[in-house]
Amino acid sequence: MSATDQQHIDFDNTQVAFAYRSNTELKKAYYMFKMLGYPSLVNLGKKVLIPAIEWGLPLQGLVKVTVFQQFCGGETVEESNDVIDRIKGYGVKAILDYSVEGNENEEEFEKATTKLLKTVRMAETQLAIPFAVFKVTALCRHELLEKKSKNVSLSYEEEQEWTRVKQRVMRICEAGAKNEFPVMIDAEESWIQGGIDELCEEMMARFNKEKPLIYNTVQMYRHDRLDYLKSLYERAKKEKYFLGIKVVRGAYMEKERERAEEMGYPSPIQLDKAASDRDYDKAIEFIIDHINDISLVAGTHNEASSKHLVDLMEAKELLPNDERIYFSQLYGMSDNLSFNLAHAGYNVVKYLPFGPVKEVLPYLIRRAEENTSVKGQTGRELALIQAELKRRKKEKPLMKEMP
Repeated sequence: MSATDQQHIDFDNTQVAFAYRSNTELKKAYYMFKMLGYPSLVNLGKKVLIPAIEWGLPLQGLVKVTVFQQFCGGETVEESNDVIDRIKGYGVKAILDYSVEGNENEEEFEKATTKLLKTVRMAETQLAIPFAVFKVTALCRHELLEKKSKNVSLSYEEEQEWTRVKQRVMRICEAGAKNEFPVMIDAEESWIQGGIDELCEEMMARFNKEKPLIYNTVQMYRHDRLDYLKSLYERAKKEKYFLGIKVVRGAYMEKERERAEEMGYPSPIQLDKAASDRDYDKAIEFIIDHINDISLVAGTHNEASSKHLVDLMEAKELLPNDERIYFSQLYGMSDNLSFNLAHAGYNVVKYLPFGPVKEVLPYLIRRAEENTSVKGQTGRELALIQAELKRRKKEKPLMKEMP
């Protein structure tokens, strides 16, 4: 690919972006994003859906054919295979994300560990799945993670519990590392992130001696994460291991601000979006400047940041398919970025959540909130879908409806 080609990726090319979607699916997605454009409706869903389903009201079927279908692969790994195979045909890979979090007892933690191990082993066999991923809150109590993050002394029983948590994390990371299959650990709320960072750094120091196999996630909507990334790099250099880093803006902004205000401590969130954008791009620049020591997954729905990374790769004369660099978006969002980048030869991976509808609801609520809180996100999705539907209608004699 020439430099000219790289600099002129057309993120407005809806024909490429939605080639994998039928007219029916696009219309359904249009109405879904239309609903997400009403914050009051999203807030109502947040307050009503979870308790209603917990009370046994028959709403899971409705959720599954609407918001779940838009943002998730299925309730099981097997159900998700259809989506994986479909997007693979357009050069886009998938990360199977068992999106269950907030477990609170040992039985649930072990069940989640078993499920995650199965996901890792299944993913190892598919070229279309380049990473595994998990949340530590699927394996550990929030309260315990909060204590570890605050460096609070643990009781004897809590120390034993923390040892079991580390063993679960170790089993998952070891399963991936054994076959040189990368495993990403997701970022979560700031008040539990310290404990997650501790676990992740321990795993990276253990398994990343020859190449990045364990990845940590940094959320750049926090004003302290750029400094954390730089200090982490210095520790890794000193201890002689490679870094795997996924850079995102973040998914808990509203929750973080509300908690900080309620509890009277300084918010960890950037003052404004411009500051988040600035630190995100600086983090990407730092990693590309140290690409021989750090591998990158750039998680973003931001066109400017995607173009910036393309430009940085071009400036460093890095090939689009350099195995150390992936672009990443959530399934069901920003197809104009994912599929146009893949079409241009870049490594692209979609986060593909799966799990029982009831247990994935917290994730779905966050996706809905993200679309309402990120300025222009829903409007952009709607405009792109409308443009593609109009294009197809105009070229109807040449089009063939997908099954």
